[in-house]
Amino acid sequence: MAIGRFQVMATLQAARAFVLGMPVESAKSFGLNRAIFYAAAKRGFKGAPKGAPKEFKIKEKPVSEKEAEKLKKSFRIYNLGDEIAYSVEIKGRQYFIIGNEVQTEEDFAKQVESRFGDKFKYAWEEAIKICKQYDKGVLLSQRYFYETIYKPRRDELAKKWSEMSRI
Repeated sequence: MAIGRFQVMATLQAARAFVLGMPVESAKSFGLNRAIFYAAAKRGFKGAPKGAPKEFKIKEKPVSEKEAEKLKKSFRIYNLGDEIAYSVEIKGRQYFIIGNEVQTEEDFAKQVESRFGDKFKYAWEEAIKICKQYDKGVLLSQRYFYETIYKPRRDELAKKWSEMSRI
C-alpha cells in the first residue's frame, strides 16, 4: 500500500513530539491528531465544536457515561511549543482528540503503521533522526516544523517509504 502525505505528516509529527520528550504512546496520538487536523484544515473545517465534547469515542466506539465524565475532567489544551491540541488522560496517559474522537496508539497503528507492513520501524527511526537534526526552536514552532522539516521532504519520504514498504 502506498504511503501518502497523511502518513508522512503523522510519522514526522509523532517523531517531533517524541524528540521533545513525549512518551511514545502520546507522541503517536499527537502525530495522528496533527495529521487529521491538517487534513481537515486543508478541506475546511465544518462546524468544529468549541471546548470539551459532550461525548467521546475511543476506537470509533462511544464510551460509557462514567468514562466520559473522567475524560471531561481530564480535558485540557496542550501546547507543544506554539501549537495547541486538545487532550485527555486515559489510565495515566495523555491522548489527543479531534472533535469527540480520541486518537490512540492503536489508531496510529491502524491508520499509519499498517501502511508500512513490517517496515514502519525503519521509517520511525528515520523520522526521529530527521527531527534530531534541528534545534528545539524549530521543533517547537508549528510554522518552522511545517516549512523546514515536513514540506521539503513530504513527497520524497512518501515515495521512499512506499518503495521500502513494498520490499
